[in-house]
Amino acid sequence: MTTPRINVSARLLDLTRNLSSITELETYLHALLSAAKELTGSASASLLEYDETAKEFFFNSMLWFQGDQVRSARVPVQGSVAGWVFLYGKPVVIDDVATDKRHYKKIDELAGFTTKSILGVPVIVGERTIAVLEVFNKLEPYTNEDIWIAETISALIAASLQTNSLEKNIQATQDEARELEQMKNEFIAIASHELRTPLGLILGHATFLKELLNEADYQEQVDTIIRNATKLKEIIENLTSVDNYESGSALLKSRKVSVERIIEDVAISFSDMAKKKNIALRTETQPSQELLVDIDGGKIAIVLSNLVKNALTFTNEKGQVVIRGEQHPEYVKVTVQDNGIGIPTSDLNRIFDRFYQVESHLTRKHGGMGLGLSVAKVMVEMHGGRIWAESKEGEGSLFSFLLPVRKTQPLPQTPFKT
Repeated sequence: MTTPRINVSARLLDLTRNLSSITELETYLHALLSAAKELTGSASASLLEYDETAKEFFFNSMLWFQGDQVRSARVPVQGSVAGWVFLYGKPVVIDDVATDKRHYKKIDELAGFTTKSILGVPVIVGERTIAVLEVFNKLEPYTNEDIWIAETISALIAASLQTNSLEKNIQATQDEARELEQMKNEFIAIASHELRTPLGLILGHATFLKELLNEADYQEQVDTIIRNATKLKEIIENLTSVDNYESGSALLKSRKVSVERIIEDVAISFSDMAKKKNIALRTETQPSQELLVDIDGGKIAIVLSNLVKNALTFTNEKGQVVIRGEQHPEYVKVTVQDNGIGIPTSDLNRIFDRFYQVESHLTRKHGGMGLGLSVAKVMVEMHGGRIWAESKEGEGSLFSFLLPVRKTQPLPQTPFKT
């Protein structure tokens, strides 16, 4: 008896809709096999998946009650209906398997099942057959409509298998990324720890030698050692700061601090660097306002120092850098503005990532490891604050961060994700 087409279409449509919400592949495949069995009027159905390593088929899913007896069985490519469909990539109908050598009888013996007729169709992903859908023992001969139904269901099987494979690949990639991230963090922690002692000795002895030496030539050599050792110390401290934040071991020592004082101190500390590059460095704060907020002053000083150093580094001679502080009812806002080379729009959302560099030619010219901004970001976020950047390439950049007066107070939206 032929199933009415309207019922077939409705059933297939329902199965197609369910494809996007698969939670368990095995359950969905079982539903597809049940539909193939019922819509073709067959007694049973099975899905044989090809094993690339073993070069044979295994039962991915089946409807037989004796499934446990055949689940571990294997079906060869040669001498089986599944093998023929696999090799030729097209459907096959056998109305009487007793007269056809392609039927693999061993599965019947294991399952206690007698196959009389069979319809097999390939399950194709791209242009490659990966499995075979088979339905068995229809009371009437299989029709072209049955082939169409089986091929439609095989397409749904292919989609579900491919989706499952992609999800596994994504999960494996995520697991690998987490493992690599953990290895990277462990390496940073170990390297930072092991470098601190010898670097401290180098700085200590170099400073001692500088005090003993009188000749200018030797002084210059020692200054070079101290300058580069200090740079290494700064890199190690930046690495440690980010690692401590991400591992949850970073601590805040908060107290009422004047941000206005931090701004002035940082400006003074970078005045020599600004003078050497002939850059005008100035501060702008509101009169009679100290911009008081509960923060770890040392960490916010590092944040501002990294932003100012970044601005001076990427601003050409005769340029200008302005540090501003503003008091708002619920937060303090600090900005560092320059008229330097600017940042491409495509890089704005990544400049706070650890080790991220804006274009290799800039890296070669200006140096650095891409740690300063990432350190600034994590330290601002430790305070419940927010940091972002605005820039136009060739015109300059504006870096801003907000520090909440009360930790529970939501901050205003910023123009860029951080």
